[in-house]
Amino acid sequence: MVEHESDKNLTLLLKAMSDSTRRALLTQLCQQGASRVTDLANYYDMSLNAISKHIKVLEKAELVTRKTIGRTHWIEANIQQISLAENWFKELKSIWELRLEKLDEIMKNGGPNND
Repeated sequence: MVEHESDKNLTLLLKAMSDSTRRALLTQLCQQGASRVTDLANYYDMSLNAISKHIKVLEKAELVTRKTIGRTHWIEANIQQISLAENWFKELKSIWELRLEKLDEIMKNGGPNND
């Protein structure tokens, strides 16, 4: 099966969001704005290297951006990327709403064979 570019991006996004630490990092960045990697690491009971790996996954999914000023790395949330998942969930919801409407119609008319 051929995966389209938007499908690949959605897959990266959902994989990135599947980890609770990465979700917490993203939430923190949304609440506090751009933060230094070292400041982010101070909130978690893990090494700077481990936090950096989580940030790299978020970067690959384009959920965060990095700006380097001198030796300081600033990380900022990119909320626009979340629209990929939001749109996918909307599509699923509309499919289920159509199916439920059809089921409701069948139930009101007494069944599928009742013309």
